Amino acid sequence: MQVIFSPKHRQHAPPAEFVSSGLGPYSESPTRADSILAALESSGRFDVSQPTAHADAALEAVHDAAYLDFLQQVYAVWSTPTAPGGNGIIPLTFAVRGLDTCPADLVGRAGYYCFDAQTPIVRGTFAAARAAVDAALTGADRLLAGDAAAYALCRPPGHHAAAAMYGGYCYLNNAAVAAAYLLERGRSPVAVLDIDYHHGNGTQEIFYHTDQVLTLSIHADPNRAYPHYLGYAGETGKNSGKGANFNLPLPPHVGDEDYLSILADALVEIRAFSPAALVLSLGVDTCIDDPLGDFDLSLDAFSDIGRAVASLNLPTLAVQEGGYAIAEVGRAVLNVLTALQ
Repeated sequence: MQVIFSPKHRQHAPPAEFVSSGLGPYSESPTRADSILAALESSGRFDVSQPTAHADAALEAVHDAAYLDFLQQVYAVWSTPTAPGGNGIIPLTFAVRGLDTCPADLVGRAGYYCFDAQTPIVRGTFAAARAAVDAALTGADRLLAGDAAAYALCRPPGHHAAAAMYGGYCYLNNAAVAAAYLLERGRSPVAVLDIDYHHGNGTQEIFYHTDQVLTLSIHADPNRAYPHYLGYAGETGKNSGKGANFNLPLPPHVGDEDYLSILADALVEIRAFSPAALVLSLGVDTCIDDPLGDFDLSLDAFSDIGRAVASLNLPTLAVQEGGYAIAEVGRAVLNVLTALQ
């Protein structure tokens, strides 16, 4: 299996994020991706390559043009010789209900486009996010060339990023861009299976009105877990997309057996949809030791997950999302991919 990885991810290294008690260490650190890469390389089972640059048209098929301009320009406008970057751009105000106008001031747009205080923009954020998209698109190219599976080691992750909104450590939706790219090149329909601990609200929003992409997410119940405001079972799609969105919210401390049973139910829906390709949003923050989750999956369960997904016999692009237990994240991803290939 081809692994696509860009060292540009290291340019995105915010020093801090807001947590309940104030500024704390940034959980989505460069160490995550480097730990995964080290585990894959040490196994000797994978070929690692850097992504190919792709035209902006693939991004623009998913993300709003003004939003992309904001992401690309805002840090340079905000950080000046007299006011250097510091901790990065974290909004002070947010465009909540009734605050609907996008301001002319570029820095003021941060609270218009962002929905949390955990997703700073620093000098290298856009370069890293753009390289992550190229990794996902290069993985999609591998499927188009006939590979059975490919893995894009994307960082920053993407599944919380909507068409014109960022948050949850996500700026550009790598999985959604890859799915739209596959669609545009004749692989229709496409299924996106999100197994991150947190609901993929951005992916849901992007494809909520289409029947060409099945979006299915297994995640912590948003009544108690981030992102809180989307991810409920009653959200099934709108217009032509009605019935093409499935959310499977779960209680805390889900173990291997129960999780794999829910995954089996999800795979039934995917088979019924008969997709031409599968994009797997691969979050491993469901691991028992993950500091940002409360599921109880063992490392062995990730091998079972990989085998279950492989049983679909679909061209599959795995795209990295979350996973924050640094000691285990590499092994968890390795177990999924070894079983998947």
